[in-house]
Amino acid sequence: MIHYVALLLYISALTLWVRSFLEGGRGRMAPVAFGIAAAGVAAHTVALARFTMLHGELPLVGLAPSLSTLALVIGVGLLATIGLGEVRRVGIVLIPLVILMEGLAVVIGVQPAEGALDFQGAWFAFHVTLAFAGFGGMAVAFSAAVLYLLQFSTLKAKRLGLAFRFLPPLATLDRLGRIGLVAGLITLTLGLALGWAWTVRFRHSFEQTDPKVIWGILTWVVFVVALAVRGRGSQHERRGALATVVGFAVVVVSYVLLRLATSTGGFFL
Repeated sequence: MIHYVALLLYISALTLWVRSFLEGGRGRMAPVAFGIAAAGVAAHTVALARFTMLHGELPLVGLAPSLSTLALVIGVGLLATIGLGEVRRVGIVLIPLVILMEGLAVVIGVQPAEGALDFQGAWFAFHVTLAFAGFGGMAVAFSAAVLYLLQFSTLKAKRLGLAFRFLPPLATLDRLGRIGLVAGLITLTLGLALGWAWTVRFRHSFEQTDPKVIWGILTWVVFVVALAVRGRGSQHERRGALATVVGFAVVVVSYVLLRLATSTGGFFL
């Protein structure tokens, strides 16, 4: 039930952000939308905390619980922009991602995992949490990149309409995108390193041919490439934003193909 409350709050926040966009960012719609999104994150946190108390396990295993947790991480990433003024308007891109993931989790059913995992306990919790934080950083960078490209095209075409008035400045969006990528790369690197350390310690192998490991490495490479193409000047910033959007799409599509082609068992996502 609490998951439905969180989902309803997220949808309400998105509705207000869209109204704010249509009004050119005037009025109090955007701050109110952010506040409702924060309430959604709070309700979402309560829902997952209740899941942990009822089932005696963290919501990190299985498709529905992990999707819900990842949605919460992205929501927390949005709340982290609270002190950045109009940058909070990236919620108009982030919240649909949260709604999609939490909606899928609710439809599938947020239920505890079946069977025991070899990789579990504190090792597993830290590994998955760091990996989710990395994906959350990419989602924030993706949202900033989408708005950057929209604002860039608006300025280039000299269409100073609703989008121009609603969207933050290019430099601000570029800075947020860079922060998201750097933070995501650091946490994902730590998460991958912890996972490999476990496999070497207990299985005496890197398991580099595991499809999930390959996907993790691909995601890491996307981070590195997106950061590498960034530099000073609007053209480099635009290429960086484009690389982030394309990289995010590559990560999502490759994950969907992985889910369709292999059995993930009880592993997260």
